[in-house]
Amino acid sequence: MSLRVNEIFCSIQGESSYAGFPCVFVRLTGCNLRCSYCDTRYAYDEGVEMPIREIVDAVSRHQCPLIEITGGEPLLQKETPRLVSRLLEKNFHVLLETNGSRDIGVVDDRCVKIVDVKCPSSGEHHQNDLDNLNRLTYKDEIKFVIGGREDYDYAKEIIKRCIPRNDNLKHFSPVFGKTDPQTLARWILADRLNVRLQIQLHKVIWGPDKKGV
Repeated sequence: MSLRVNEIFCSIQGESSYAGFPCVFVRLTGCNLRCSYCDTRYAYDEGVEMPIREIVDAVSRHQCPLIEITGGEPLLQKETPRLVSRLLEKNFHVLLETNGSRDIGVVDDRCVKIVDVKCPSSGEHHQNDLDNLNRLTYKDEIKFVIGGREDYDYAKEIIKRCIPRNDNLKHFSPVFGKTDPQTLARWILADRLNVRLQIQLHKVIWGPDKKGV
């Protein structure tokens, strides 16, 4: 029972409702998408095989209660749900960030799933598994990365037509260095959307090109 791991590190959580909290990140290797704005291309192939026991031990050494499993796309690896469950058994608070193309129903419901619904500028919106929006639990969160007005309108339509639970937190995140956050804020305010404008806090703190922080 092992997974291919790109990196394990402790940093400040930069996204989701947990932004600002210390968090241990387990970045798994491999992704089935090639988004235009991807900032973790180094995780497509680079990594080492690690038994789940060793991953849990590495995470535990950081003495931090919040863990995020990310990628790449973590659900490409069949042992990922087992890792999530093992960390939950160790009383960690576990987040899983997924690109929304894989079935999140295989993941323990105690885990907070952060589902990234791809918008047109990503070049991968045709890969969205929109059935995932019916698999959300009340604690799960949804993210839209907004590269322009077309993406914004697409995200609005998805919220209107496809999201059955109004209580799930929805994040609108501007593509860093491309989409003006002020412009996105004005669109949200003009349409009175009940969404959260999300700035990638880790890039504000460390810069957009820093790895492992």
